[in-house]
Amino acid sequence: MIIEVVATAVWTMLPAYVPNNVAVLTGGGAPIDGGRTLGGRRILGDGKTWRGTGFGTLAGVAVALGLNTILPILTRVGADLTPFSLEAAVGLAFGAMLGDIVASFFKRRSGRRRGVPFPVIDQLDFVVGGILCAVILAPRWVIATFTPPVVIAVFILTPILHLGTNAGAYVLGFKKEPY
Repeated sequence: MIIEVVATAVWTMLPAYVPNNVAVLTGGGAPIDGGRTLGGRRILGDGKTWRGTGFGTLAGVAVALGLNTILPILTRVGADLTPFSLEAAVGLAFGAMLGDIVASFFKRRSGRRRGVPFPVIDQLDFVVGGILCAVILAPRWVIATFTPPVVIAVFILTPILHLGTNAGAYVLGFKKEPY
């Protein structure tokens, strides 16, 4: 039972886990806020770009569609995983990006500069954004997929995975900070 819940949690969230990592690799270019400020502080900062958001969202959707292609193989070996509708894929991927953008807005309002940690928010902003957008675009899919045990697993596993992948990206030189 626990293995099934963990597998479902990771499977379901992969389209939301990937976008921010891809945005780091493909970002740059025009910032979403256009350099504008609010109350003397940048609205979002240079780290939130149109290119990173677009490529991150596309990557998350591609992951979901790719997972759908291997699902028949996994089903034959006994896995009981839910396929992604296009709406769920877009909701999870774009919502992850949107959650990170909203967190960046609040980081700037709190006086934190780019790269400065914002504990808990940094680890869960994209999860909340992804699930909320998926609820809007694919409510039936979310209700069928995000059972209470899966939601609990997502909120426990995500910070661990997030910190681990960020540390790895830092070691590989993709990030300026290890968190």
